[in-house]
This record gives sequence, C-alpha cells and structure tokens, in this order.
Amino acid sequence: MRPASASTGFPFTAVVGMEDLQLALILAAISPAIGGVLIRGEKGTAKSTAVRALTEILPPVDVVPGCRFSCDPDRPDADCPDGPHTGERTVRPARLVELPVGATEDRVLGSLHLEKALAEGVTAYEPGLLAAAHRGLLYVDEVNLLHDHLVDVLLDAAAMGRATVERDGVSVTHPARFVLVGTMNPEEGELRPQLLDRFGLTVDVVASRDPAVRVEVMRARLGYEADPAGFIARYDGRQRELAERIVKARDLLTEVILTDAALRQIAEICASFDVDGMRADLVTARTAVAHAAWSGRTVVEVEDVRAAAKLALPHRRRRNPFDAPGLDDQQLEDAINNSTPPTDPDDDPPGPGGSGGSGGSAAPSGADDAGAAGGADDAGPAGEPPAGEPRDLAGRRPGSADDASADADSDGAAPVGDVVGSSAPYKARLLSVQGAGAGVAGRRSRAITEIGRVVGERARVGRESGRPHLLATLRTAAPHQHARGRSGPGLAVRPSDVRLAVREGREGNLVLFCVDASGSMGTKKRMGEVKTAIVSLLLDAYQRRDTVGLVTFAGAAATVALPPTGSVETAVRRLESLPTGGRTPLAEGLLQAAEVLRIAAIRDPRRRPLLVLVTDGRATHGDNAFVRARQSAGWLAERGIATVVVDCEPHRGVRLGLAAELAADLGAEYLDLGDVAAGNLVRTVTERKVA
Repeated sequence: MRPASASTGFPFTAVVGMEDLQLALILAAISPAIGGVLIRGEKGTAKSTAVRALTEILPPVDVVPGCRFSCDPDRPDADCPDGPHTGERTVRPARLVELPVGATEDRVLGSLHLEKALAEGVTAYEPGLLAAAHRGLLYVDEVNLLHDHLVDVLLDAAAMGRATVERDGVSVTHPARFVLVGTMNPEEGELRPQLLDRFGLTVDVVASRDPAVRVEVMRARLGYEADPAGFIARYDGRQRELAERIVKARDLLTEVILTDAALRQIAEICASFDVDGMRADLVTARTAVAHAAWSGRTVVEVEDVRAAAKLALPHRRRRNPFDAPGLDDQQLEDAINNSTPPTDPDDDPPGPGGSGGSGGSAAPSGADDAGAAGGADDAGPAGEPPAGEPRDLAGRRPGSADDASADADSDGAAPVGDVVGSSAPYKARLLSVQGAGAGVAGRRSRAITEIGRVVGERARVGRESGRPHLLATLRTAAPHQHARGRSGPGLAVRPSDVRLAVREGREGNLVLFCVDASGSMGTKKRMGEVKTAIVSLLLDAYQRRDTVGLVTFAGAAATVALPPTGSVETAVRRLESLPTGGRTPLAEGLLQAAEVLRIAAIRDPRRRPLLVLVTDGRATHGDNAFVRARQSAGWLAERGIATVVVDCEPHRGVRLGLAAELAADLGAEYLDLGDVAAGNLVRTVTERKVA
C-alpha cells in the first residue's frame, strides 16, 4: 500500500453504505480470474470514488526495470515484446488506468509503428491502455456508452490475460492481466445481455434513504474536503489493515478447497435460476473460493456460496433485453436451502477461520464509518405482464381490422386516462436514415465509421491514430525514394506519407417516437396493437444501439415523456404506462418533436435523427387543427428531418387517409401499422406484385 503521505484520494475504508460494492471489488482484487466487476447505479452514488480508492489498498508489484509491460521478475512472460529479461527488479504501486469513452481501438490495444516497419523491417510496438493496466486495475466509467467491439476487446483480454494486436500481417501478443471495473448509469442505456454475462460480478448501487446514513456520507465527504491530509491520516490504520488482509487472502487462495458438495450446490443454484451457459457456475465457484480466502477459511462453505451467488447471478438471469437485472433474496435462500447437502462427518474439516462469522464484511472490524449497507434494487424485471394468460394479437397481423372501429369523427373511443398494455414484441422492419452519416458506430444507417469495409483513404492529420492504409501509404512514399537518398532495401517513410483507411459501416441514430395517445386511436384493442408495434421498434432500436426518445400528444398539449436517452428499457416502461384518451393536438405534437430534435442536435451533432410519427392523421384540437398540422409538417420537411409515418387508422369502415397526406407533407416514408413487422412487410410487397 502507498504510504499515507503519498495518498491523496478518498480512503476506501471511509466509503459509507457500500458494503456489497466494497466486497465485490475486494474479491475481484484477490482473484482477477473472477472477470471484473460491473457497478450499476444512479448518478451521485460514489461509484467512481470507491473504484479509485481501491488502488490505494492494493499491494505494490515487483516489476522488471524498463519493461513497458510490468512483467513479474519471478515469472517473466516468455513472449513479452520487451524480453528477454534479467533478474533485476523494482517496486511500484499498483496502477489505475482509466479508459475514456471516446478511446479508439488503437489507443486501447496499442499500435504498430508503420514507418519503422516499412523502413527498417522491425516490429516496433507502441503499447496501449491494456498494456499499461497489466497487473493493475483498468477502470471504464460509463462502460455502457463504449462501443460494443471495444467492450468485447476488454472482456476478451480480461478473460485470456493477454492481448493481441494484428496489423497488416504483423502480430504482437503481450500480457494483460488486470482487474476490470466498469461503472454505468442504467438510465443512459444497458449493456447487451451477452456483454453483461462477460462481467464476473455485478453490484446495483442506490443511495440510502436512511437519513442517518446520508448524514454520515455528508460528514465524511465534507471532512475530507476540509482537510484531506488529516482525514486520510485518520484512516491510515484501517487502510493498512485492509491491505494486509488482501495480501493474506491472495496467499491463501491456492490452498482453498472447493469440495464436490460445494460444486454440486453451486450447480443446483445456477440451474434453479435458469441462467444460460456455464459462465455463471464458473464465476460463482471462483468467487466462493475468493470469499473463503477473504474470510480466512481453507474450505468453501455455504456462506461463501451465498455471497458469491448474490454477486455473480443478478445480471445473468435476464430472459429478454428489457428485463432489469436483479436477484430475489428469498428465491436465493430457497435455492440454497434446497441445495444444501446434508452434513457429512467424512467431509474435510473446516479451515482456520471456522464457519460463519463476520468474514464477509468488506471493511475491517471496527470501521465505524463503513455505514449501513445501501439497499440494492431487488425488484423483478420491469415491464412484466401481470399474472394470468399471456396476451397476444389473436393470430392476426398488427394493423388488421378491429372488431369495433372508431368512427371517423369520434375522438373519445378510449376513456381519458385509460392505460392499455402491449403484447409480445415481434421482429420489426429496418427503418434508416438515407445517405451516409458520420455518427457514433451502431447498426442502423450507413456511415463513415472506425470499423467496417474500406471504401477509400485519406491523409493523416498530425499523429492521429487509426488503422493505416498500407497500399496508399506505399504509393505516397514511393515517388520520393530517390530524393530522400534511399538506395538499399526498404523505404524511407515519413509521417506525412501515412494514409489512413476510410471505412464505411453503420451508425446508431436518435430514434424519436412521436405517439398519438388521443381517443381517436380507437379501441383498447387497437391501442394495444399500436403499443406492441412501438415496443417492437424499440426492441429493434435496442439491438441497433440507438438513442431513443418519446413524445406523446393528447388532450390539449404534447409532452416529452422521455428525453433522448440510451435507456431503451426506460422508454418501454414509459410507453407501457402511457394513458390514452382526449382530443388530438397533432400540430403541437409535431412542434414539440421538432424542439426535442433541435436540442438533441446541439448536444450531439454527429448523431442523425429519425422521427417516427405514430398516428391516424386526425387533428381535432383548436381551430383549423389539420391545416396547422400540415403546416407544421411542412416546416419539419424544410429542415430535412428523416421521418417515418406509421398509419394507425383502422382498416374497417371508411378510411380518410389523413396519415398518408401528412406523410407527403413531411416527405416521409409511409407505413401502415401492419407493415411494421418485417414478415408482414414481405407478405404485403408480394401480394402487391401478384395483384
């Protein structure tokens, strides 16, 4: 541990009300094979403070002098690019490496020095952040905002303990064993379940609602800000005690016995929670071993399995993308009770730590300011339908005729304030923005991005990072070889010769839903079909890594139900609770959507918007309601906003076709509600061709 005088950060043992978080971080530090920790929590809950404080108590590491990869002198990596190593050694503190959200793949993995490779024929590797984090801690704040392919790179390196850089036929592998910690605010968007599963442990952090705990938090923080040195000195003893305990747990780790009975219990618990794959079982087993070592035991006991399951299983029981991670404590206790093996006198004797006790506490005994644990959010998955028979669309495609269509002049078919739920979502057709953008990499519209197929090349600006275009670089440098005095093998390549590849991939968009929630949308059954279509489009937006927003209009005004956010799950919850009824302020809805898009363009100008207007086209609020709506549509069209109009007018009876007129004014793509489903669109096109 660093000397107290050298420490400037907030002490780990002074963090209040975070026992679960502290325990998860400590177990990951004891056994990096667990696979890292994901911390989910609302803003202002000291997630980053706790992570940064962890490095102050991690043991220092012995390294080979001059090695850029922090190789262990006792066990040097044979394939280290800086090897072979001598027996010399030096000591440095454990390193915290922070990975910014905007980091490129070259910055994370490292890159090859192209000029030296061409001119001298040598592989000159410039290490990235993964190399810097070797034998330390790699911290990714807002990991949910990091692009998926970079998250894959991080998790692969964390699992394999090494990273590989391949550029233009040259491959370099280096050690990269680190404790990976990611933090995220769920309101800004979730990680995909496949990526969630790759994190070993997860902790949900919420601010305590207990005034006494909140007082302790304020007292600790204000005391630290008033006198940092004095505050740190008061916790120096506890910090040293905790650091020594981590070292002892690391040394004891290889001696912990995981009995067959404990393995059986872990397998039965994971099976009872219906998790996919085997990673949950392996992570739970590794965590239970680390917890036993942390508690001073040499045999894994039920208490270790319980603590491991609480940290390793919550994020692995999501059955669909809109399920919220969580674990029911009573269900866990039932699973443990049902799987606890009978006491066998022939089993191995317990370790020196005995059973039970307070060994699972994250902070050393006597840490008064550790506070009471903040309650984790154990609520079940959001948006689940109520118990009973599952609802469906009666075997008909979305948008088919209702049994009782709303009258063309009626605006009150659904009672004001009535909430109608959706049915199971289906695969939606792809809606995209025309042309090629330059936004954040995603999976919807064409764009110039950092990953994708090569479509051209461009000059490098300064020492800009990026994948070089080898042939273009050679073509640029070749004509100047004589002038540069090159006569032997190789090329004289200068930084100005390097050309970067231009790649075309897909971008994520801002998909803003503008939804008619008035009574003109017809019966409850019809509104249920509308919500099902929107939920299906939201699921598609989730899979394509879009930002989404929700504007609704009913009665006399439009409302921003959800500002643009990466949390598609929040949009689904807001939509499910959306009441319907009243008149139709269509013009107000369009203008409100335009204002949301204007503000979003200021905050994120690279992300192109896609407006999805869901309406039957009627406008009944105010004078000249439909005329004003068409004027608003024309105003939006002049600003070039890509729009899709989903027509919700029932098929039975006289159809007014107002939504189609509105789509023409908007210059928008027009879809019938039944065409939202990808399969129905194919069938509709086929039927039209036959006709």
